Amino acid sequence: MKRFNRNAQRREVKNPHRTNKEIRVPEVRLVGDNVEMDIYPTKTALSKAEELGLDLVEISPNAKPPVCKIMDYKKFLYEQKKREKALKAKASKVVVKEIRFGPNTDDHDYDFKKKHAEKFLKEGAKLKAYVFFKGRSIVYKDKGEILLLKLASELEDIGKVEQMPKLEGKRMTMFIAPKKTK
Repeated sequence: MKRFNRNAQRREVKNPHRTNKEIRVPEVRLVGDNVEMDIYPTKTALSKAEELGLDLVEISPNAKPPVCKIMDYKKFLYEQKKREKALKAKASKVVVKEIRFGPNTDDHDYDFKKKHAEKFLKEGAKLKAYVFFKGRSIVYKDKGEILLLKLASELEDIGKVEQMPKLEGKRMTMFIAPKKTK
């Protein structure tokens, strides 16, 4: 019965490149800082890497012959992780905040929710404003649309409308994105 080696599988996921003894081709194209670029037998390339105290890493396995580079592999992986982490930190996450109105929302409630909408847009979040129609209040569709358009016009200095009011089932939804400030 053949046993499944889980550690070997984990190792492959950890190291995306073949290094040193894992390279099983007869010859490789060698590149690196202290090396003359040329095609070498794999054993010669390995011995050159050992002389320099570095690793032989297969960079492009699909090339003919495969391209290998002499470098400090652990340092390379560390720098790669660091670069990925920096890119991830720079990527912006879009936050969507919701504000719900009824078709017959009073002026005071409207002003209160408008202040919240202003705060959300100033913080850089997108705003999803919607009017929810309960039961027979769906007959006031026009009131809901007027309410959302009024909100859009009052927030136009800090946000721009991404999607105009649109009725979806019992909800009339509108999206407002914050304006980019320079």
